[in-house]
Amino acid sequence: MSDLHLRLATDTDLAALVRLRDDAARWMLAQGITGQWQPGELGENHFRRAMATGEVWIAESDGRLAGAWELWWDDEDAWGPQPPVAGYVHRLMVNRSSGRPDTGRLLLHAAERRAAAAGRAFLRLDCLADNTRLNAYYSNIGYRVVGHKTGKPQPSGPPKSFTLMEKDVLGDHGRASHVVAESNSGDD
Repeated sequence: MSDLHLRLATDTDLAALVRLRDDAARWMLAQGITGQWQPGELGENHFRRAMATGEVWIAESDGRLAGAWELWWDDEDAWGPQPPVAGYVHRLMVNRSSGRPDTGRLLLHAAERRAAAAGRAFLRLDCLADNTRLNAYYSNIGYRVVGHKTGKPQPSGPPKSFTLMEKDVLGDHGRASHVVAESNSGDD
């Protein structure tokens, strides 16, 4: 895989985002990760709404979809009312058939840079509390547990419990000056 190129999603990406989300859900199920994502759960309207209220980013490598994520500027369902100090990453998705092993980390770094460029001090995420493997992954790459949310509403299905995590994205010297450009070399 060569360079990772980042761009904002458009309406022409909606079908690909749904496929990527469904493929990620199938991969989780094959790994024995149940109770999180299910194929067919989110459609094009979900991503259309996410693009209207936040940002949906596409990552490509060698002209192929490598992954995507949503970046929101508030998340009251998980975090309650908050001052504008954070960006909130959701639906971090990696194309397992073409993405290299560190693609998820690279996508998170890009989201961190974007939040910092917007003047936000933190990148926050919520992780299904029962998914110990994913909680450990985020902890190992610098996210710290700052709380828990029980009964968070879901796009479909019953409410679930989540671990709330954040990372300081302005703490690294000069980090806030980095802007996510239309492309990124992926050498983070």
